[in-house]
Amino acid sequence: MLVLSRKKNEQIVIGDGIVITIVDVRADKVRIGIEAPAHVPVHRHEVYLALQKQAETTSAAANDAADQV
Repeated sequence: MLVLSRKKNEQIVIGDGIVITIVDVRADKVRIGIEAPAHVPVHRHEVYLALQKQAETTSAAANDAADQV
């Protein structure tokens, strides 16, 4: 894992199209802005995990339905 120190309004660039900007820093929270191409999904980790679980459930249901045919 790469760990970087940034101040408010400073940026981090990932690849050719993703820019992360530090928007605000308060006590124990950091607000960030993320610019990414439309084809790159950007999710909070907990949302990403929920989407993965939903995809697994949907896939398993589809496999069960195919097995019953």
